[in-house]
Amino acid sequence: MLRKSFSIAALAAALCISALIGLPFASQALSQADTLIQPDIELQTAEDAPAPILTSAGQVYQQVAPSVVAIVTYGRQRSITMSEEVPFGFPDPFFFFSPFPQVPQQRGNQGPRPELVPLGSGSGFVVTTDGHIVTNAHVIDGAARIEVNFLDGTIARAEVVGVDESSDIAVLRVNVDPELLRPVIFADSDQLLIGERVLAIGSPFGQRWTLTEGIISALDRSISSLTAFSIGGVIQTDAAINPGNSGGPLLNMQGHVIGVNSQISTRSGSFSGIGYAVPSNLVRSVAERLIEDGRVEYSFLGISGSDVSLSIIEQFDLPANFRGVVVSGVTVNSPADRAGLRPAGQPIVMDGLLVPETVDIITHINDRRLNSIADLIKYLATETAPGDQVTLTVLRNGTETLTLNVTLTQRPN
Repeated sequence: MLRKSFSIAALAAALCISALIGLPFASQALSQADTLIQPDIELQTAEDAPAPILTSAGQVYQQVAPSVVAIVTYGRQRSITMSEEVPFGFPDPFFFFSPFPQVPQQRGNQGPRPELVPLGSGSGFVVTTDGHIVTNAHVIDGAARIEVNFLDGTIARAEVVGVDESSDIAVLRVNVDPELLRPVIFADSDQLLIGERVLAIGSPFGQRWTLTEGIISALDRSISSLTAFSIGGVIQTDAAINPGNSGGPLLNMQGHVIGVNSQISTRSGSFSGIGYAVPSNLVRSVAERLIEDGRVEYSFLGISGSDVSLSIIEQFDLPANFRGVVVSGVTVNSPADRAGLRPAGQPIVMDGLLVPETVDIITHINDRRLNSIADLIKYLATETAPGDQVTLTVLRNGTETLTLNVTLTQRPN
C-alpha cells in the first residue's frame, strides 16, 4: 500500500487557509519531538560501519536486497460498496489493484468462508539481528495477520512490536533463521544534498524486490501523518514509488538507508514524479524507542502556522528576503499560549487578499534560524522532548522583537 498525499493544488489551498484561520489539522502540525530518554538499543549507523561508494545500482541491490522484505497483510472481511469513499491522504483501500490471483467461481460445495481476506501489501527492512523489521504504520493498519517474505523464499508470520502513527513508522518482529537477518545501515539524513543519486527497493503492485532509481529532488518537506500531526524533514525524490513500495528503504549509493518510502503526490493514484520518504534520523529514533518501550513520546508546542508570504512582507514592511514561521493560531492553554504567543489578528483585505492585521513571526528557536514552518517541525521532532524549555525569538507586528521561554509538554492524544 502507499499513502497518497494531497495533490499540489489541494495542498497549496490548505496552506493558504491555515495561514489565516488555523485549521484543526494545522493547529497540531508543529508538535513532533524526539524521545525524552535515549533508548539502550542503538541501530547501526554509517559511523559504525562506513562503506565505500558503490559504482552501480546493481551493486547496491546485491548488498541490500537480502535485508528488504515484502509484507502481506490480512484482515477481517467487510462489505465494500462502489459508493464508498476513502479520505484522501489515508491508507489506500487496495481495491484498484491486487497482487493476489483471482479465484474463479466454482460450482458445488464451497465450504466455510475464511474469516480473513487480503488487505494489501507493502515493504520493510531488517534493522536488528533479533528479527526486528521497520515498515510504515499504514502498511499494517487494520491487519489481523502479517506475513513477511524474505528474498530466499522464506515466509514468516510477524508480530507487531510497536506503532507510531505520528511518524507513520511501525516495528515488527519475526522468528527466522538468524542467517536471514542482515540489518541495514542508517545514513545521517541531515547530511543529504539535493541532486544526490538514490535508489528504492520494494514491492510495487506486488512485484517483489523491484529496484528504481532517481535523485533527491528536495529536502525538508512536510507531509501528513496518520494523525493530525505533520512529519517534518521529509525527503522528496523522483525515484519511482508506487503502491506496495511503502515501508521500503530509500538508499544512497553506499547502500545506506536515508529514508522510508511513504507517500506520493498524485492526481491519478499512481506515481507522478514526486515521492516522499520519512528521513532516516527520525526513523532510527522512533524505531529504537518502539523496540525499547513500544511507544514514542512527543513534545507539544501548540500553534498552527505557515511560511512568510509576500502579503505578510508588504503588510508589515519587512525585507523582501525575510523568513520565519507565521503564527496563525495558538491552542488555548498550550505551552505557546502560556508563554505569550499570539494568534494572527483579524484578517483585513489588502490588494484583494486577506492578510492578518497583527501577527507573530517566529524567527529562531534556541538560536537556530527558522526559514520555514518545515524547519520548526523538524527541530521539534529531532531536538526536543516533553519537559524541555526552548527559547523562541519572535517578531511581533513587524516592529517589536520578543524573547519567549516556552516549556514544552507531552503531546495530547
